[in-house]
Amino acid sequence: MGAEFKITPKVVPRVETKFRCIVTPLPHPDSVPVLEKLHRCEPTSMRGQPPLVWDRAEDIFVYDKYGNRWLDWSSGVLVANSGHAAPEIRQAILKLVERPLLHNYVFPSEERALLAEYILSLAPPALNKIFFLTTGSEAVECAIKLARARGLKVGGPGKIGIIGAERGFHGRTLGAQQAGGIAAQKQWIVNEDPAIMHVPFPDGYWNENTTFDLFLKTLHNKSVPAASVAGVIFETYQGVGPDFAPLEYMQALAQWCKTNNVVLILDEVQAGFGRTGKFWAFEHYGVTPDVICCGKGLSSSLPISAVIGRAEVMDQFPPGSMTSTHTGNPVCAAAALANLKKIVRDDLVGNAARMGMILEDGLRKLQKRYAAVIGHYSARGLVGGVQMVRHGKKEADAALAHDVIERCFHKGLLLFAPVGAWGQTVKIAPPLTITEEPLREGLTVLGEAIKEALATREKNHP
Repeated sequence: MGAEFKITPKVVPRVETKFRCIVTPLPHPDSVPVLEKLHRCEPTSMRGQPPLVWDRAEDIFVYDKYGNRWLDWSSGVLVANSGHAAPEIRQAILKLVERPLLHNYVFPSEERALLAEYILSLAPPALNKIFFLTTGSEAVECAIKLARARGLKVGGPGKIGIIGAERGFHGRTLGAQQAGGIAAQKQWIVNEDPAIMHVPFPDGYWNENTTFDLFLKTLHNKSVPAASVAGVIFETYQGVGPDFAPLEYMQALAQWCKTNNVVLILDEVQAGFGRTGKFWAFEHYGVTPDVICCGKGLSSSLPISAVIGRAEVMDQFPPGSMTSTHTGNPVCAAAALANLKKIVRDDLVGNAARMGMILEDGLRKLQKRYAAVIGHYSARGLVGGVQMVRHGKKEADAALAHDVIERCFHKGLLLFAPVGAWGQTVKIAPPLTITEEPLREGLTVLGEAIKEALATREKNHP
């Protein structure tokens, strides 16, 4: 994990199609000073993405200044659900800017009220309170706070346990990272909370046991009684894959939480707002969590996140004691409202479901063609991934994933850097506005990149 992409300009074959246009060296020589300036001024951790200096982004395309256009399969890390810079969102932002109203702390605003009312109308009726924040990590931190406070209230000082999932990801702040289950990302935490524990995630590949009995057995083996658990936090799908739990597992988990007075938190930061072909990804499971964490695609643009939950969970703190400096910023709130209305009006959820069948079929064919190195693939709606492994082995191959993404970049298909517990996953997440033709073209490019990466590897290591 953590490999850098080279910023030395490389002449690549010209690409000119309806959806992709690469006509200069990559990165363009004139963009190198910008990249070098960022390398000089920012921490090393910021160097992980393909060296594209964005100039503008519209709908399913990203452009630089030099005549290059990429078909975007990143959505800016699953943000631009309704496409980049949708006119409705831009207009909503400009309206606030021109009023002018850019910030109002937690003083009331009509924009925040309208957004709160609208998003709750799209949530299960039982979830009737919402709290706005800025990032997904903040939403997760808040959800953990709410679950623990609820546990203390209903079960006393012994009911504080938080159960997460191995290989889970919930953000990069202290609490969110502890709730996540990727060990390599937590080595800096030398005093982990002993009441935050993890169970295997039933993905069916890395963990072949997908029964709920494994959840119960794991708690038993760790001497964790149900009465000590305040909350369970799972991603509705694990972003490292994406990996989806079986229907029966999630339904059993929801029932276990209900029986034991445990707050069920589902992290929909990536999964929400139509990404999986349902408005909320938990709809695939027929369950209703007690708390939803969401962000990213909430505005398709500006930073805003939210915690949505049952009133008895959300209303635990007195006035002024659970707030945030940028709670429901009016510009962000206006952008989010315009975004959600576009998703609903344009049936982008339905489009994601329809395009998802094409994506899943394409990835299935790629996995069949390259079964020796694509250990696992998955897709639902417009999120998918192929997990690269060492030839014929069930061992992650981060170098191959990196090579495939770099080759796609040179061909005009933009993906973000590999993800996964070991950096093995090529993640696919185009805007929900994508149609069949560019989706199929992207699948073709991905196949070409895998083929070329393997050919080069064979040539260098026959």
